[in-house]
Amino acid sequence: MKEVVHTDAAPDAVGAYSQATRTDELVFTAGQIALTPDGELLADASVSEQTERALDNLLAVLSAAGAAPSGVVKTTVYLADIDDFEEMNEAYADYFTESPPARSAVEVGALPKGAAVEIDAVAIIE
Repeated sequence: MKEVVHTDAAPDAVGAYSQATRTDELVFTAGQIALTPDGELLADASVSEQTERALDNLLAVLSAAGAAPSGVVKTTVYLADIDDFEEMNEAYADYFTESPPARSAVEVGALPKGAAVEIDAVAIIE
């Protein structure tokens, strides 16, 4: 059975999707960008700051779904510019210090609202 997840601790979905969906054992998040929970884009923020905000949003959604950071098994990082990989990676590493999840990082043509970084995850509900 699928359940829709929502939390006010992360920005509302800006389209026809949910912040996350969960089953009894897994949660799948939508991509998170550098929006505040109130929906303000941190467009002028550095890639590092955008990564941190996206991950803060991601962890808030995971928490609302009943998953912990340690339960994240896979993330995908979308970058508007692959040259920002090192800066993103430094900020990202602070969030997954032990047993980091598998991860893909790809450059895309553009991200919603002109963001530099978008991150989604799959996690186990422990």
